[in-house]
Amino acid sequence: MKFKAPRGTYDHLPENIEVWNHVEKTARDTAGSFGYQEITTPVFEETGLFKRAVGEGTDVVQKEMYNFNDLGGNELTLRPEGTASVCRAFIEHGMHNNPYPVKLFYISSMFRHERPQSGRLRQHHQFGVENFGDKSPETDVEIILLGLTYLENLGITDLSVKVNSIGTALSRAQFKEAFEGYMRPLLNNLSEKDQKKYALNPIRILDSKDSLTKEILADSPKPIDFLDKGSTEHWRKFLDLLNSSIIHFNSVNLEIDKGLVRGLDYYSRTVFEIQPKNSEKAQSSILSGGRYDNLVENIGGPETPAAGFGSGIERVILNLKKANSLIKDNSSPQLLIIPLSEEGLLTAINLAVQIRKGNTSTFVCSTDKSFKAQMRYANQINAKNILVLGDKEVTNKTAQIKNLSTGAESEVALSSEGILKRINHNG
Repeated sequence: MKFKAPRGTYDHLPENIEVWNHVEKTARDTAGSFGYQEITTPVFEETGLFKRAVGEGTDVVQKEMYNFNDLGGNELTLRPEGTASVCRAFIEHGMHNNPYPVKLFYISSMFRHERPQSGRLRQHHQFGVENFGDKSPETDVEIILLGLTYLENLGITDLSVKVNSIGTALSRAQFKEAFEGYMRPLLNNLSEKDQKKYALNPIRILDSKDSLTKEILADSPKPIDFLDKGSTEHWRKFLDLLNSSIIHFNSVNLEIDKGLVRGLDYYSRTVFEIQPKNSEKAQSSILSGGRYDNLVENIGGPETPAAGFGSGIERVILNLKKANSLIKDNSSPQLLIIPLSEEGLLTAINLAVQIRKGNTSTFVCSTDKSFKAQMRYANQINAKNILVLGDKEVTNKTAQIKNLSTGAESEVALSSEGILKRINHNG
């Protein structure tokens, strides 16, 4: 019997983990530079949280959630997205009593039962930020700038920032009336999938990827055409601020996309997506989000304006590969010590302990392989330097260290200080 990773999941192998850690570190450093603090939440929550927050009519709740009952009969769900969980934690721990704005970020696993494809997995990972307590358009701009800074710090450029405003619940009610009037004679022309989506929430088909639906929607009413006065003022100031600040990023275009509504019900006013320019793929967004001023209140908390984004780490890494911006693998040891005797082994182990304290990766070979096999191993793992220790070297308290890239050899004293100095000199 052979076991494999479940469909839509994968293993993080040693040869790939360096890139993964680099992306996570960049995310943490960037979020910290904007004043955001890290939060972690459980990998599963009460199912009702996501039904209430995400929306019972969404694809996520209808078709994609991993639901289960525990031994106590509680209905639970593996986390399909991060915002609902962070909002729950914000309420439960009384963070609304903290000075506003409360700025949080997370790096977490998400789970959605959907058809696996490139950058879209059943278990994926997300870097997300949430800003609570500030209703100003400045906050919307800040989280977009944070996202662009994160991507730029990774070396991802040539991006398109798509923005839209979907207004408030009141303005969307007015839009819905006009939209349904437009769509009523055209419904039978929609695909079966989009007809079902329309029945659950008409606004949802605005982001349909079906080519025929896109043609039908080309001249349809859009939410941005029905903005109330407050949303209009918010939108205008948001655009002014974003236009004046986005110029600091190279090769970034700003585009108003009136059909952009995002796939979750909790959004209001500003929504946005960041994706590579000229991307023709339906699932091309690498960072997206918006404002959700009613979500905290909808799940039982106080009235709290909020905004945030989520960015799939797998998709970011795919774009790093396309841009050839992957960092070099630093897993090769700086020093490989080859002991030729029991005394040499004991000395090697003690030296390695001290050298590693100098933040220098050091491997010690075992004595059950031939010297030839050990040298072959040194080349296979791309060791930078080797040090051979036999009884002679232990007695004389000196040994030859060899740089495998240049072939240069030099004598060093058998002390951590002397060896570290030589390794640093070799580079």
